[in-house]
Amino acid sequence: MQDTRNIYEQQAANKRNTILIMVLFTLLVGFLGLGFDFFLLGFGADDAGHGQRIGFPIATLIAIGVGSVHSFWSLQAGSRTILSTSGAIPIGDDPKHRQLSNIVDEMAIASGLPRPQVYVIPDPDPNAFATGKDPRHASLAVTEGLLGELNRDELQGVVAHEMGHIHNYDIRMMTVVAALIGTVMLLSEFGLRSMRFGGRRRSSSNREGGAGGGLIFVLWIAAMVLAPVVSQILAMAVSRQREYLADASGAELTRNPMALASALRKIDAAVEPTRSIKKGTAHLCIADPLDRKINSREGFFSDLLATHPPINKRITLLQAMAYQTT
Repeated sequence: MQDTRNIYEQQAANKRNTILIMVLFTLLVGFLGLGFDFFLLGFGADDAGHGQRIGFPIATLIAIGVGSVHSFWSLQAGSRTILSTSGAIPIGDDPKHRQLSNIVDEMAIASGLPRPQVYVIPDPDPNAFATGKDPRHASLAVTEGLLGELNRDELQGVVAHEMGHIHNYDIRMMTVVAALIGTVMLLSEFGLRSMRFGGRRRSSSNREGGAGGGLIFVLWIAAMVLAPVVSQILAMAVSRQREYLADASGAELTRNPMALASALRKIDAAVEPTRSIKKGTAHLCIADPLDRKINSREGFFSDLLATHPPINKRITLLQAMAYQTT
């Protein structure tokens, strides 16, 4: 069925979906942390025969603190690491580089954002990404393959898409998501280890409070085991929603959704992976640099495991924004 939502309706829907996913992420972290404190450290329990209890959720606070420090460090140094590991270099005097520079200037003016630093990656596969902690400290990188494959309108569509990521603070959001994943994995690992080494007696005494407490304990154990997988799924969902939103934002900047749709077709037609871009940076790119087949499929498992939405679906939405059905 054709999606006939306009640009602004698409933006609003994607923002709502992202907020919902982030709320679920936060609830998962909170449930793991509070369960650790309650079942293993005695937070909220009485002292009647159950040993000493703690008066505040220390494990939750420590995990949130570690996640916050990791997030802050990533924001400060992450973009430099990403550019360095991708082999990105500042643009030169090549005509294609000057054209890229001019397009970035145009899109910066159109979006009202500071001009990002512009880099080129010496890789023949067409791809692009934006990085940085905020619009004033943003960088935009494209591959030589992208400059060679796209015409000016298509390149403008890709640049506008990346400017949409910068405008929407997507890089900051994905850094926060990465920190949440680290926090979830930390809580899961510590919780499971504690259950094996010394936590059984205290958790058993906490479960004696009744069937309700026992059910919550079982759910907490299940959450600890499944948390790493669930957190990755939520992170991928955030990444997919951000791509849809950046497509809509880019189309809004250029007023030419079909230029980005044409660019996506050419990017999708490339058969080689973007070898210069590492796995840890894959979610930042306009298309999956690892060329994983699951990103081109639709269905339940693809929706759970794909880092990018299917390009065909993105093209269909862009066509709807241009009021085209084919």
